[in-house]
Amino acid sequence: MRQIAFRQALREAIQEEMRRDERVFLMGEEVAEYNGAYKVSQGMLDEFGPRRVIDTPIAELGFTAIGVGAAQNGLRPVLEFMTWNFAVLALDQILNTASKMLAMSGGQVGCPIVFRGPNGSAGQLGAQHSTAFESYYANIPGLKVVSVSNPYDAKGLLKAAIRDDDPVVFMESEQMYGDMGEVPEEEYIIPIGKADIKRAGKDVTIVSFNKMMKVALGAAEELAKEGIEAEVIDLRTIRPLDWFTILESVKKTNRLVIVEEQWPFSSISSEISYRIQKEGFDYLDAPIRRITAADAPMHYAPNLVKLYLPDIERTVKLVKEVMYMKK
Repeated sequence: MRQIAFRQALREAIQEEMRRDERVFLMGEEVAEYNGAYKVSQGMLDEFGPRRVIDTPIAELGFTAIGVGAAQNGLRPVLEFMTWNFAVLALDQILNTASKMLAMSGGQVGCPIVFRGPNGSAGQLGAQHSTAFESYYANIPGLKVVSVSNPYDAKGLLKAAIRDDDPVVFMESEQMYGDMGEVPEEEYIIPIGKADIKRAGKDVTIVSFNKMMKVALGAAEELAKEGIEAEVIDLRTIRPLDWFTILESVKKTNRLVIVEEQWPFSSISSEISYRIQKEGFDYLDAPIRRITAADAPMHYAPNLVKLYLPDIERTVKLVKEVMYMKK
């Protein structure tokens, strides 16, 4: 199977859906003339023209309102934020209009729109450009939240998101746009709401999503050297949350560790822990443990960046603790 970059997988998903459905269009800062801040939309202005690939001012609330209005009138916009850190300016439209309009209109007015862009930290970018937002948007009824970790999932889930009749928040990572992965040339769709077991195992379940999957899989590799078989699950979709796949894994492994980039309070791991202890308490042989970002803004200094984010070493240590191998 061919290997393509993460950004190309996203580009192909949008291109294919724009060719298939003339209602789909792309809008955001620098998506047209500059070919995208991260080159996801490279070549798309030439193919589709300025009516369907639209550069916007640096005005997130304004162009999000235009996109939401277009979606409510029958179009299918894909809105690119240069980073989800900037999208807080557009939260009024996402929270108060896009997520609520179907309910407020008694099912008469939907909002088929995709909000997408890089999320979380991307190195030394300082506190205002380094927040992970999955738990923020997953707390909003009416939204679907997707957070992908590899090119294959990115393409299949973005196509599903564009076709979905509900507003979808699509989280990427600035640090993954150059990552290579296997993506088939033929069309495929990945259903929203289904987690994926990336590595099978029998001793402990490790759950993660987005770029923290690299930590989870890296930890599994290290643990394998010591004869510990970790089962690694990629959530892929945060809302709806596929906790059933996690529960079935815990029934087999009896232990659960969650790795995420969220702040710890009211995080995705908090919700998973509640669900699994409620439905699978009798299968657990150890307390559910998690490793998250530090409960603080992420600073610029590289030593503080390292301390802030989950890493392989601390994840391995945590797994050994739930296996009672190391206190």
